[in-house]
Amino acid sequence: MKTVTTRRSDRFGLVRPGLEAHTLGIYSVYQLLQDCKIEALIADARICEALAHPQDAKAIDEFEQWLRSRRITMLGFSYRLDPQKGAELFARWVERLKDRRLLARQGGPLRGLFFAGLPAACERVRRMVAEVSGVFAGDETPLETLSILGVESIWAPAGLSSGMAYDEGRMSFARELIRRGDYLGVKPVDRSGYEGYATKKDTLTARIADGRRRGLPPVIRAHVGPFVPKRDEAVRLFIDWTKNLAAAGFLDVLSIGTSQLTQSNFGEDWGEKPNGGGVPINSGQEYEAINEAARPMLVRTYAGTSNVPKLARIHENSLNIAWHALSLWWFCMIDGRGPNTLHENLQQHVETLRYIAATGKPFEPNVPHHFAFRGADDVTCIVSVVLAARLAGKMGISRLVLQNMLNTPRWTWGIQDLAKARATLKLVRQLEGRHFSVILQPRGGLDYFSHDLEKAKAQLAALTALMDDIEPDDPGSPPMIHVVSYSEASHLADPSVINESIQITRFALQEYRHQKRNGNMDNMEHNEEVGRRTQHLLGEAQTLLAAIESAVPDLYSAKGFYRVFREGFLPVPYLWECREEFEKAVRWRTKAMDGGVCLVDENDKVISAKQRAGIIAGKETLKERSQRS
Repeated sequence: MKTVTTRRSDRFGLVRPGLEAHTLGIYSVYQLLQDCKIEALIADARICEALAHPQDAKAIDEFEQWLRSRRITMLGFSYRLDPQKGAELFARWVERLKDRRLLARQGGPLRGLFFAGLPAACERVRRMVAEVSGVFAGDETPLETLSILGVESIWAPAGLSSGMAYDEGRMSFARELIRRGDYLGVKPVDRSGYEGYATKKDTLTARIADGRRRGLPPVIRAHVGPFVPKRDEAVRLFIDWTKNLAAAGFLDVLSIGTSQLTQSNFGEDWGEKPNGGGVPINSGQEYEAINEAARPMLVRTYAGTSNVPKLARIHENSLNIAWHALSLWWFCMIDGRGPNTLHENLQQHVETLRYIAATGKPFEPNVPHHFAFRGADDVTCIVSVVLAARLAGKMGISRLVLQNMLNTPRWTWGIQDLAKARATLKLVRQLEGRHFSVILQPRGGLDYFSHDLEKAKAQLAALTALMDDIEPDDPGSPPMIHVVSYSEASHLADPSVINESIQITRFALQEYRHQKRNGNMDNMEHNEEVGRRTQHLLGEAQTLLAAIESAVPDLYSAKGFYRVFREGFLPVPYLWECREEFEKAVRWRTKAMDGGVCLVDENDKVISAKQRAGIIAGKETLKERSQRS
């Protein structure tokens, strides 16, 4: 590769072939360059379409004219589909650029060529294209991105610099921790110090309370789900894995990764229906066998996507499920994950909440990250889980498992994650009292981890440090951690990977706290930037919650939650299904800004919660808002 240093006079052109629909990475790099006051331009649809035809003279002419007329000196090419096709397409275009003498060494304008694609595509490009200046496999931090682009980190604005400093500080700590390998000496935790341990009367509440009393590490949950095409073989393998994990003693809560058919067609004759991955459990007896094999672990599993109350009862009776999780607005027709309409889904979930309350088991709202997956802004994510928590309290739920998926989107800054987590905790804990308590459960994001396993291990350790900084002055927080295995982006995690991931997590938590006590890492409790962001998110979320409660009658019901979504209080611009029915929810724009995600108008001006409520109430249209800004 031919490395290059970016100059202030450079101008980046960011392109993708017309058949490539993945644009998030391009917009992330664009925003990062903008933050550093470096000129950048994203190609329009006409140029993107031309890029799909490297043999067409007219397409080549169009692309050359665009490069010259826009004064592009650095070209970024993104293709995240088939690795072979992506690398070959990029290589062909580099040849076309050379044919037209557009490279700087030929006297042309282009000083740097960059490629973004899947890891295999990046490897191919490194081998095939000597002129490439850098490649992006999708797991780069903002600091790593700037380095590959040849941009001086000192060009970053103060906010970006502070965000990068915190994130890079944690990664530096994590890389050294993984390099030393001391985490492999971590031993299982003996949790047998309370009545009911490993019996049918064992509960999550008792296990966490005992851990707090004795100063034990957090309770660890992990998602487990091998895939084998033959159903019976898959269930047997899962039970073998379960016994293996139980014997090793590192895992406290076995989270069963059931198949889509288990969730949607439990107890039926599946015939030739595709399983869709996951463990294909199809009877209460199989759940009972898993529960027996799992002891002393607690066990939980996914909720149903149809007949939700019925399956919740089966989970209670066959698994003694540690806690129930419901997604309320999600896992139905609007995301293609279930047969229910949104209103039917909400009706079944409200009925299920009443049942869960009667069992006394905790409830986990599996909600905010699903909004984030569909392009929601940070305030929407906070408000969605607060609404879910308030509904749970009104339904009689006494304990709430507050799952906090960090790094979602993947490029979210750590200081923004802390602010989101603290704002959410503050609002949800306002519900706490004699009959309601909250159990914080942070976890990593689904697409956060690198395909490079050593880097992924370091990311897991750095992520653990981020979890500890949510409430750094509370040695008992977080009381529970959902460990996402480091192999997430590479291959399915087997028991050995799951156990090693737990060892990394527990050792990182212990070592990070030790480093902070010694003054080697900052205590983020009173960090000014995190505090400012937290207060801003709190204010915006409270304003939006007040507007929703004022506008929606009978809010805490299936009908009320349906109306909240339909009226567009919770924007989801990337929603794929049912867009016509929920046109008010998809009409919004969101944008990555300042390490988070904001609601913006057509001119990229931030729309506040008050302005959002006004637009929904009809006091102003989005078009009028854009024209005014």
